[in-house]
Amino acid sequence: MRESMLNRCPTSTYDQVCKVVKKELGGAPEEIFDEFDPVPIASASLAQVHVARTHEGQKVAVKVQHTHMTDTAAADLATVELIVNTVHRFFPSFDYRWLVDEVKETSPKLPLYVRLMDVHYGLLTLLLICFDDGYQELDFLNEAKNSVKCMDNFRRLSPHIAAYIYAPTVYWSLSTSKLLTMEFIEAPQVNDLKSIKKLGIRPHDISKLVSQTFAEMMFKHGFVHCDPHVANLLVRTLPSDRSSIFGSRKPQLVLLDHGLYKELDNYTRTSYAALWKALVLADAKAIKENCKKFGAGDDLYTFFTSILTMKPWERVIDPAVDHLAISDQSELQIYGPEYFSQVTELLRRLPRVILLMMKTNDCLRSVDNALLQRSSLESFLIIGRVSSEAVIQEKLLKAKSLFSLISVWLEEISLEVRFTILRLALWVLQFKKSLSL
Repeated sequence: MRESMLNRCPTSTYDQVCKVVKKELGGAPEEIFDEFDPVPIASASLAQVHVARTHEGQKVAVKVQHTHMTDTAAADLATVELIVNTVHRFFPSFDYRWLVDEVKETSPKLPLYVRLMDVHYGLLTLLLICFDDGYQELDFLNEAKNSVKCMDNFRRLSPHIAAYIYAPTVYWSLSTSKLLTMEFIEAPQVNDLKSIKKLGIRPHDISKLVSQTFAEMMFKHGFVHCDPHVANLLVRTLPSDRSSIFGSRKPQLVLLDHGLYKELDNYTRTSYAALWKALVLADAKAIKENCKKFGAGDDLYTFFTSILTMKPWERVIDPAVDHLAISDQSELQIYGPEYFSQVTELLRRLPRVILLMMKTNDCLRSVDNALLQRSSLESFLIIGRVSSEAVIQEKLLKAKSLFSLISVWLEEISLEVRFTILRLALWVLQFKKSLSL
């Protein structure tokens, strides 16, 4: 595991680590901590993590920022800007100058990456542009505050699943903007199926928990962890749980790396919730209506929904219960070079926060595939239910008369009935599939 996490990632020497620890905490690692492993257990673009033990005996993870972190970032950005402007001069349809402006504003000291997707049929397309690291990620105290705010949001706004979500405790007296000391969590990554099954946890239950967790963040909290790849999601048994009569245990999801969060204002949060509600319920009129709110008008809304769901428009509006399940990517024809101009225009129009939501969705889809080796229909039902709850909550807040309250309550009952029917249909579909195996 250590080798895979360190693969192709920059690492600082132990001497460099010692310099950071001394500068930030006032002493050598051996003085500040009772034990300090000089070999990192993980390394990424911004920092590396060492295992240590405090003088009080607690095992901790110490995240130390690379000393070379900002040395070449300004030159990197200048190079990218030159390339983008030069390419645009010769190929006007390739216009990503807005991306350079965005990075200058949000992450002035960090490089960006442009994610390209290469599919089986050799077609290459620019699917999503996002910023993997933001300026805020350079400040580890901001990361620590994000983890606290995340957990507080679950306790206040999603108390029904708060116990199933966990973020490592921060040791504030041993943390600064360039060094973060946290509780060390012994748990497998979300894609380590062998270890997860040994714990007695079903991958299906983890998939549901991950979907519920991030749906609550996006549609109810408006404060979203935007880097949920497998290395940032650990799984352990719920501390208060006992084995069921079937021997299975309930999972607890441990969220790591809280450096990259995005806040959605109320309009964006509720509009995004309304869009996903419409997508899950195959409501073509509402889909079009809500896509327009994000700049994807008559010319691009079908294209936008295809990228969001990874399904062609005909499948998106299909009323079948499994209409959003990904069964064959060859039916999704948005990867060809002839669609490049549409991708470019869509990404130019979309709010930057929606690009990060798309990146987050992409990460979550990968997690689902790692857990179940297929797309999860239940995940879409969870997304539909939570997004619908967020829409109803907003309507209740805005209701100013008894008539409007009754109208919202009736809509809520109608939605509850629809999702109950969808769940029953899903069970029937799964039962039929199990019989055909």
